[in-house]
Amino acid sequence: MALFLREAEIEKLVTMRMALDAVEEAFRLHGGSNADNAPRRRCRFDKGFLHVMSASLPTQGLAGLKSYTTVAGKARFHVHLYSAEDGRLLSVMEAGKLGQMRTGAASGIASKYMARSNSGRVGIFGTGYQARAQVEAVCSVRSIQTVVVYGRDAARRERFCREMTEKLGVGVYPAATPAEAARDMDIVITATSSSEPVLRGEWLAGGTHINAIGSNFLSKQEIDVETVRRSACVVVDSLEQSKLESGDLARAAEAGAFYWEDARELGLVVIGEFPGREDDSEITLFKSNGIALEDVALAARLYQAASAAGAGENLSL
Repeated sequence: MALFLREAEIEKLVTMRMALDAVEEAFRLHGGSNADNAPRRRCRFDKGFLHVMSASLPTQGLAGLKSYTTVAGKARFHVHLYSAEDGRLLSVMEAGKLGQMRTGAASGIASKYMARSNSGRVGIFGTGYQARAQVEAVCSVRSIQTVVVYGRDAARRERFCREMTEKLGVGVYPAATPAEAARDMDIVITATSSSEPVLRGEWLAGGTHINAIGSNFLSKQEIDVETVRRSACVVVDSLEQSKLESGDLARAAEAGAFYWEDARELGLVVIGEFPGREDDSEITLFKSNGIALEDVALAARLYQAASAAGAGENLSL
């Protein structure tokens, strides 16, 4: 029997604390070579793509994959969780909310290890569902007092500010210009679908930490070359996957502003093998592409929580 979990059930079970704990432990295992991650692969068809990515957590006896389609602007996500002991399919989950929370949690963990401990001001580009989890995660790991948001649609920007202020109890304010969301910020987040840079390095103050999460195609670029050039520390979730997907870093490498051998994986930062920051004046960058390891780690926690709560539907397969 496999447990099927729908989005509505996952909404009730998942918390940001659960996601942060799951993702941090997964990166700790990955840093110690106790977890495996296979980069995303994409198959094109007439109106979109099929995307597949997988990972294993041998010490937890689990493995899994996420597959999803993007067709005509609509994405549909599923995670399959397997027992590594006997190969049984343990669970199938609708994974839109799961993906949102694990992406936010990865930035939260990066901020925990890379942002200055006294960080209090956050600037974010983007007002979509991913942006919401990004702000929630960063506010969970740092004592944030102010969030400044830039998005092209003024009405969405205002609504985002109202709703996130109510949700988090933190002052969230609209930015009139893109530069306003970056200048004098301790943490800057880019969470957009832009193919052209929305963040420019000239806007950044010394000591800023950046979470760049929106671009996972080589043809896309959220941050400009100068942002990468100014970053003393560049950390990625998976170096192998970044070389396949990170347009931000690829453009900087082509310009001679960045060398792939200087990048480090977040797992190495979590286990202390590589410092996420060496002093408070450094600009640091976490380039997130979103890896299967994060999905499988959070799916494992959700499977445990659902089994304990008697949630979900048992499928005979």
